[in-house]
This record gives sequence, C-alpha cells and structure tokens, in this order.
Amino acid sequence: MPQERRVPKIIQTKDSLLKPYEWTRILAQYREPILSRSIFELTVTLVPFLAIWALAWWSVSISPWLALALALANAGFLMRLFMIQHDCGHGAFFKNRQLSDWVGRILGVMTLTPYDVWRKNHSIHHATTGNLDKRGTGDMPTLTVREYRQKSWTGRALYRLVRNPLFLLGVVPFYLFFLQNRLPIGQMRSGQSYWLSALATNAAIAVALGVIVWLGGLDVLLLVFLPTTLLAAMAGVWFFYVQHQFEDTVWDHDDQWTVQEAALNGSSYYDLPGVLRWVTANIGVHHVHHLASRIPFYRLSEVVRDHDILAQSQRITLWESFRCARLHLWDEKSRKLLSFSDARAVAV
Repeated sequence: MPQERRVPKIIQTKDSLLKPYEWTRILAQYREPILSRSIFELTVTLVPFLAIWALAWWSVSISPWLALALALANAGFLMRLFMIQHDCGHGAFFKNRQLSDWVGRILGVMTLTPYDVWRKNHSIHHATTGNLDKRGTGDMPTLTVREYRQKSWTGRALYRLVRNPLFLLGVVPFYLFFLQNRLPIGQMRSGQSYWLSALATNAAIAVALGVIVWLGGLDVLLLVFLPTTLLAAMAGVWFFYVQHQFEDTVWDHDDQWTVQEAALNGSSYYDLPGVLRWVTANIGVHHVHHLASRIPFYRLSEVVRDHDILAQSQRITLWESFRCARLHLWDEKSRKLLSFSDARAVAV
C-alpha cells in the first residue's frame, strides 16, 4: 500500500517552489574548487596538526598530562583532515582528479582510512541513503518498527546494543578505524585496487607507528597517537550519526525513493557554532552536500547564505542534536524516527 508522503516543513519563498531534482542544477554553480583556497585550507589544517603532534611528543617527557591534553586538542585538526580527505574522494577539493586522489591517499594514512576502499563505500552511501531496500553499506543500522518487532529476543537485544550511545561512541569508532579499515572485507570481488589500497595504507601506518615507538617509545603511542585518533574517530561517528538519524528524516522503499529527495529531506543541516563549523569543515550542511557532493566544503556556507530555504530545511542545533541519540526505529506510518519507548505505542 503506498505510503503517505510527508511534506517538508519549509518557509514559503521562491526557492520553496523548487522540486528536489531542480536543486541539482542550481547548485552546480558552486561546484568549482578554488585552487588557492584548497591549498590554504589544507595548509592551515595540516601544519597545525603536525606542529601540535610534535609539541605533544616533546611534552611526554615533561608532563604526560600536558601531552594528553595537546593530543586531545589535536583531534579537531585530525577530524578536519578527514573531511578534506572526504572532499578529495568526491573530486571536490582539486580540479585535477589525480591530485585529489593522491592527497586523499596520503591523508588516509593519518586518518587510518584506506582512501580507495572508503571512497567506494561512501559512494554507495550517497547512492542509497534513505532507501529501505538498499540498507547496509556505509550507513547506520536502522530498522523499521515492524522489522524490530519481528526479530527474536536475541535480535532485539543486539540491535539495542548497536544503537546504544555508549556502544556507538565507545566501541564503534575503535572497530571502524582500527579493525574494519584494515581489511576491505566484503570487497574481495570488487578488484585488486581495493585490497592494494588497504594493504598499502596498512604498511604506511605500520612504518609510521614503528618509527614513533622506536624514537619515542610506547608513551608517545599511548599518550599522543591513541587519544588523538580515538577522539577524532568518536566525534566523526557522532557527526555521521546525527546527519541522518533525526526525527524528521526520510526513508522510502525503492519504488518511491529518489536520490534528490533523500538528500534534501533525509539529511540534516547541523547548524553548529563557528568553531565547530570550522573543525568539521561544514559537513553539517549535509543536505546540500548530498544534493551536490562536488561542492568544496568551503563553499557550502555560500549556498546556505544565498538560499534561505536551505538554511531552514532540516535544521538541527547542537543542543537539539543530543536528543537524536534516543531515536532508533523508523515508523513507516507516521514517517518519523522514534525512540524504543515511543515505538511501543505504534500499531503495526
């Protein structure tokens, strides 16, 4: 039976008359990367990251607590490097595709993320986000209320564990970046390039860690490398979560799903304070990013400045986003993401 489609909550302007697919044409004017700006953004992220890393290393012998504090602060720069790698994967950071790919591969060693493997999985995420019939690659496990009720007690308990915020932010980041990224499991038949990407990245990481331990000892590994990487990974998982897991998101079955509508209505605009916008490289403007993934992150602010409808659509503030952690099940009737407790009252 066809589902009743939810009309997005929008402000009535000339832009509000546009259909989701029409935005793709309008946003094309923002796709051009600016070479000098890209080099600048890479420089002001990479140089401080390396400098703080060196300072934290030096601080280990003076004060382990100072070294730890610097390492944790440096997680913000590492997360921003990942966002630059993300833009490289979309071909949005440099016009030259080869340059984008090699910058992305080098950054992938720092972020513990094999670039070519991640790029393939992320492209699947963009092509299937919000599609109930194509879940499973590059997205957060999400069940409908009906699917959850049909599971066994064990299946429900496992799903509750996976969706628990403590598990999500405590276990998942370590698993993704330290274990899953090491081998491209599930892509053995996709071609040798993905295995080469993973193994080459692993080899480079092993060499880097070997040099760190050889020159600085285990203290540098435990007090600098691990805290920086884990905190950046935890923050990255949270941002990925809240960009699609919010109450008024959109999920549809394949026969009603379109990539443009899923992008515009199924991705949030995470309206963050200025410092966090900089650290996260505007990834909070996620609905625009999904509509036009070739827009460089430093031009996303232009889009929401020029089109107020996009600045208001699916907007979530930092404080509002914390409530998203309790939303776990998609209700196909109300077309909302519900908490486990709210889902109990739903008739299926």
